[in-house]
Amino acid sequence: MSTKVSSETTIAFHPGYYVKQYLDSQQMTQKELADRLNTTEKNVSQLVNGKLKLNEDWYSRLAFAFGTSEALWRNLHQQYQMDLARVQREKELAKEEEILSKLDYSLWTNLGVVKETRQKAEKVDELKRYLRISSLTVLANRDFLVQYRTAVKNVDEVNVISANAWVQTAMNIGDQLVVSPLNLTFLKEHLAEIRSLSLTEQDVFIPRLKEIFSQAGVAFVVVPHLKKSGISRAVKWLGKGQKEKVLLAINDRQKSSDLFWFALFHEIRHVFQQKTSHIIIFSDGNHGIASALKLEKLEQDADDFAANTLISPADYARFLKKGTFTAAAVSAFASEIGIQPGIVVGRLQRDGHLEFSQLNQLKQHYEFLPPKAALSSVGERN
Repeated sequence: MSTKVSSETTIAFHPGYYVKQYLDSQQMTQKELADRLNTTEKNVSQLVNGKLKLNEDWYSRLAFAFGTSEALWRNLHQQYQMDLARVQREKELAKEEEILSKLDYSLWTNLGVVKETRQKAEKVDELKRYLRISSLTVLANRDFLVQYRTAVKNVDEVNVISANAWVQTAMNIGDQLVVSPLNLTFLKEHLAEIRSLSLTEQDVFIPRLKEIFSQAGVAFVVVPHLKKSGISRAVKWLGKGQKEKVLLAINDRQKSSDLFWFALFHEIRHVFQQKTSHIIIFSDGNHGIASALKLEKLEQDADDFAANTLISPADYARFLKKGTFTAAAVSAFASEIGIQPGIVVGRLQRDGHLEFSQLNQLKQHYEFLPPKAALSSVGERN
């Protein structure tokens, strides 16, 4: 601690600062002052170094020793405490503004959940309120919502900050949705219908998906992508008892039919895995994300579920055996098994039977609603 603490705009002077100046001007030793104050030399040392918290007894001692009023020292100490708090707030704000600079504030203004402003301090307060944290520095914690392996040194702070912010945003949106009591049996019974929705247009399947998920107690949300987050999907249990529901969130970058439907069924499997005490995060790449769960096993299970639900192993083996992967052959096969042809193309590409540049014309490309419209249409609010 020092007798003078400062930020860019504020300086806080501990009363010991003035005592030190007096000692220097009078060439008085700390021992002599200790004698005059009837205290120890250690206490005087703490005083002149800004480590001593003054009280009424000290105001009286200093007033007699220096020939002043007690009010002088009381006021100096109170002013110091106020200025020190201001310095600390300004330093904290500087740290928070640094965090803010790593976030795309427009994501939240586009969602309509924070106000548009050019003032950094207002942006900080708006985000803290919406993200339900006391300081934006919380977002830099590698063990907050998205856990990172400490052994991975090349994880950029911006990735940690953005990932935590995206997940909390998804949780907030999901928390606003009113859904039926959790009913995974209902969801399982409607898997075939969900799969068949791939044959419909986006303005048909999105509302119907939300109806099915809502009746199953699943809060399904499409959240705008947040730059640098590296997070594209999340599943988390929210609430307890009668208010229990499951958040199933994906970002709006899953725009081709093969990616969207595979991602959707992948996350549905995570819902069925029922890891109620954990957030299951899907990363766009290897960002060093850790978990108490055996993620590799869970992810492989979800991958297998998505692939085999969309295209049964028997049907896929039969198609591969024919060995003809033209646009006409793929379209005929997709029509036969009742899914959008682009899903078959994506599977063939991932399995190495097609180049990633081939038959992409069979994929549908979705454009999700602008963020504000998307938020207003995800369901009724509490």
